[in-house]
Amino acid sequence: MLNWKKSLAVLAALLPGTVMAADFPNAPVTLVVPYPPGGNVDSAARIIAPGLEERLGQPIVVENRAGAGGMIAAEYVKNADADGYTLFMAANGPLLFAPMTMNRPDAYDWKTDFAPIGSVSITPMALTVRTDQEVSTLEELVEKSKSSRMLLASPGAGTTNHLAAEKMKAVVGADWRIVHYKGNAPSIASLIGGETAFSFDQMSVILPHIKDGAVVPLAVTSAERVAALPDVPTLRETGVVDFTAITFTGLLAPAGTPDDAIAKISEALNATLATDEVKKRFEDLGSIASPKSPAEFTDLLNEVDETWRPEVEAVNANR
Repeated sequence: MLNWKKSLAVLAALLPGTVMAADFPNAPVTLVVPYPPGGNVDSAARIIAPGLEERLGQPIVVENRAGAGGMIAAEYVKNADADGYTLFMAANGPLLFAPMTMNRPDAYDWKTDFAPIGSVSITPMALTVRTDQEVSTLEELVEKSKSSRMLLASPGAGTTNHLAAEKMKAVVGADWRIVHYKGNAPSIASLIGGETAFSFDQMSVILPHIKDGAVVPLAVTSAERVAALPDVPTLRETGVVDFTAITFTGLLAPAGTPDDAIAKISEALNATLATDEVKKRFEDLGSIASPKSPAEFTDLLNEVDETWRPEVEAVNANR
């Protein structure tokens, strides 16, 4: 009898959560972006928001919480209710490496504090230099950096942009100073405005400035040439061996979010990314829509983490 009563009590306790999961979502869902408006991650969030809204049947709110290398947004989502209504629109740096680069290693761990939902986009970067610098090749950039101590614009410590710049600096023996800003938009503004001379930037944010002639692309960081810039070589083609760097964007929920909610968001996300309209919008930005299951996205996170964590540790050690 006691066992029966205990089982009934456990069932009663579980029922509310089961009903909520079946009814999910019944309120607006917020995508928390770790950067200001206008950058690669923000653009990706705004591209997928209408499709998620249509498929989930609730308003999708894009909320920008910039600062601390993306940690302000990450910690906000980590501490949010694990109910599927507050999601992290993440990228490499804020999710994987910011706790190390910001000297707060215990702030959060993506493997235990977040539940991966799915990737959104994959974006290569371009190494570009402001047109008035009169540099047209990587070799010329390296030589000029040795004589004039050039400034490189970064959207934040621990971002893929920052790590690529540090790795490149070591590989080619350059001598440049990296200046960190709070996101792609202010970083690009510093480059175009003359505060800095060159940068590694996601194709999704730098392509318009390449097209209008403000900056000159020297190389792309993908393994293959980018369709939007067919005449621009890869870094490998310039002689920098085994150098590739991409930025992912993806959705994660707080750890403990019900599996049913994760599954519903994942299904809506992948259906959105499969539409021709959304694929074209990413393609126009120089990005690739990249639908993945939660398990496949977790595999991607592990791969990027294992590849770039040694670079982060090396950067921290050399501070």
